Amino acid sequence: MKKAYPSAHFLNRELGLLAFNRRVLAQAADETAPLLERLRFLTIVSSNLDEFFEIRVAGLKEQIKLDIPEPGPDGRSPAEVFADVAREAHALVAEQYRLLNEVVLPKLAEEGVRFLRRTDWGAGQRQWIRDYFLREALPVLTPIGLDPAHPFPKVLNKSLNFAVELEGKDAFGRNSGAAIVQAPRVLPRVIRLPREISGGEYDFVFLSSVLHAHVDELFAGMKVQGCYQFRVTRNSDLFVDEEEIKNLRIALQGELLHRHFGDAVRLEVADNCSPSMVEFLLQQFSLAEADLYRVEGPVNLYRLREVPAQVDRPDLNYAPFQPGIPAPLDKRDDLFEVLARQDVLLHHPYQSFMPVIDFIRATATDPQVIAIKQTVYRTGTDSELMELLIDAARRGKEVTVVVELMARFDEEANLNWAARLEEVGAHVVYGVVGHKTHAKMALVVRREEGPTGKLLKRYVHLATGNYNPRTARLYTDFGLMTANEELCSDVNEVFKQLTGLGRASRMRHVWQSPFTLHKRVVAAIRNEAAIAAEGKPARIIAKMNSLLEPAIVEELYVASQAGVKIDLIVRSVCGLKPGIPGLSDNIRVISVVGRFLEHSRVFCFHNDGADDVYLASADWMDRNFFRRIELCFPVLDPALKRRVIREGLQPHLDDNCQAWMMDADGGYERVRPRRGRRRSAQEELLFTLATPS
Repeated sequence: MKKAYPSAHFLNRELGLLAFNRRVLAQAADETAPLLERLRFLTIVSSNLDEFFEIRVAGLKEQIKLDIPEPGPDGRSPAEVFADVAREAHALVAEQYRLLNEVVLPKLAEEGVRFLRRTDWGAGQRQWIRDYFLREALPVLTPIGLDPAHPFPKVLNKSLNFAVELEGKDAFGRNSGAAIVQAPRVLPRVIRLPREISGGEYDFVFLSSVLHAHVDELFAGMKVQGCYQFRVTRNSDLFVDEEEIKNLRIALQGELLHRHFGDAVRLEVADNCSPSMVEFLLQQFSLAEADLYRVEGPVNLYRLREVPAQVDRPDLNYAPFQPGIPAPLDKRDDLFEVLARQDVLLHHPYQSFMPVIDFIRATATDPQVIAIKQTVYRTGTDSELMELLIDAARRGKEVTVVVELMARFDEEANLNWAARLEEVGAHVVYGVVGHKTHAKMALVVRREEGPTGKLLKRYVHLATGNYNPRTARLYTDFGLMTANEELCSDVNEVFKQLTGLGRASRMRHVWQSPFTLHKRVVAAIRNEAAIAAEGKPARIIAKMNSLLEPAIVEELYVASQAGVKIDLIVRSVCGLKPGIPGLSDNIRVISVVGRFLEHSRVFCFHNDGADDVYLASADWMDRNFFRRIELCFPVLDPALKRRVIREGLQPHLDDNCQAWMMDADGGYERVRPRRGRRRSAQEELLFTLATPS
C-alpha cells in the first residue's frame, strides 16, 4: 500500500504543466529572441496544449465521468483540478493569441513577412486566390449539408472544419440551415503568394481566409449567413489491456484506428462564431462552456510552424551552428579503436550525433561486427538509423531490436519499422508486457584479434535521449560510448531480460527500473543526509524533465532538513515545494527554457567528495520508477565526470537569462542579470562546443 504523504507537501501535476507552457510562451514575448523563433515558440505552445488536452485533460474528464473522487498527491479531486485547469488554460490561450495579434504578427509585418487579411487583398491578389481556390481547394472539398439523411459528420481529432449557416433552399428543396465543410489535410494551412502578385517577398494568406472568401461556391443559389472555423480535440490516450491480449501488435493496430475519434475534450472556435452555432457545436460534441475556447485567428497555431522554412531571412532566426566533434574522434581514427582506449562522451546538440550513426552503420559495413542489439522508442517516420539496421540484417548480421509499440504518438511509425525489420530477418521483440521500454541503449559485438587469437569484444552506447537525429539537433542530451566490460555486461543483462525469460541478475554499475533504480536513488539521497548529519558538506544536483514521485520528494525534504544543499534543475513539472522554512529551505528549483529543449537527466551526489555522476533515461516520476524499463548509468572516467558537471549542471545553475526560479506555491520568476556578465547556459555551450556555420 502506497504511503500517504501530507498533501500540503505537493504541487499539482496538471497546473505544473500549464506553468511550464507559460515559460515557453514567455520565449515568444522575449524581445531578444529572433522574430521567426518567437513565432515558432507560439506554435510549440499550441502543440504542447494539444497533447495536454488529449492526455491529461482527457484523463481528468474520464475520472469525473466515472465518479472517481480519489485525489492526487496534492489532495485535489479531479473535479477541482479540472476547474483550475480550465481557468488557467483559458488565460494562457488568451495571452498566446494576444501575443500573436498584437506583437509577433505586427513586428513580422514590419520586416516584410505579412499575413494578409481578406480586407487587405487587392484586386490582383483576390483573383490569384480565387484561381487557387478553384484549382487546388474546390476539387477536394466535400460540403455536408445537415438534414435527416446527412447527420453531423465524424470530425477527425484536431482537424480544421467550418460550420456554415445558410439561408434558402437547394435543388431538392431542402433547407437545413447548416452545413459542415472539412478542410482536407492535404491542403496547406498557410499559402505563400507569388511576389509578382502580392508585391511583397513574403506575403501569406491563411487557408481559412481562402475558404471563408469562397465558401458560397460550395452552396450555389443559397445565401451564406456565416462561416466559422472550428476544431475539436479528442481523447487520444490508447487503451490496450496488455494483460488480456494475446498479440500486442495486432491489438495496437486496431486501437490506432479509433484514436482520431475518441471522446471530445475541447472545442476551439473563431471569435466571431454566432452564439447559436456555438451552442449547436457544443451539443454535438457533448461539451460544456468550460471546454470552449474562442480564439482570434487560426484555430490551430501549430500549422504556422511551416512559415519559417519559407522565409529566407537568417536575421530573423537563431544563428546556425555546426555541432562539434569530441576530441578523441576528431582525428578520424577508427571508432572502435578509440573506444578500446577510452570512453567517449557526446553532448547533443552542441556535439554531433554522427558518431552514433557511425556506431550503428558499422553494424552493416564493418566485417568484424557480427551482431547488434538496440532499443527503439522514438525514431520518427524517416530514420537513417533504422535503415542501417535493416541493411545490416539484409547482409546477414545478427540484428535484435526491442521496439516499444506503446511510445505515445509514435505507435504507428514503430509498427511500420517493426514490420520492415521482420521482413529482412531481424529479431524484433516488444519488450515486457505492462512496462514500456524507455531505456536508450545499443550493444555491438565484434570479432577482434586478441593476444591468443580471435575474441568477441562488446561496445555499448547509452543515452538520455532517443535514437532520433532530428531531435538530436533540438534536444539537449548526453550519450556515452564505451567498451568498459562491466558496463557492457550490465547492458547485455538488460537485453537478456527484454528478449528472454529469467530472474534479474545483479548488475555492477547500472541502476534499472523497475528493480533497483528507485531504491538506489533513495539510498543515494539518504547517504547525503547521513553525511550532512556528521557535519560534512553534502550536496545533490539533479537535472531532469519532471519530478513527481512522492517518496523521492519526501526523501529530498528529509535531506534538506538534515542540511543537504539540493539544486534541482527541472525543465517541466515539479511536484516539490522549495524554500519552505523547516521543510525545504535548502532546496531550490530552477527551470531553463530556451532555444533547445532541455531533455538530459543528470544526477550528481557529492558523496563525501567522490562526486558520483549518473546519466539516465528516467525522470523522477512514478511511471519511470515502477512501470518502465529505464537505465541510470554512471560516468566512470574522472575527466568525463568533470565534463558532465561542467557542461550539464553548472551552466544551468549560473544561468541568469533563460532560467526561472520556482517559489513554494509553484510560481516561477525569471532570473535576470544583475551585477556581472550575462550568463546563458545554452549560448555558452554553443560557443564552447560547437562552431558557427
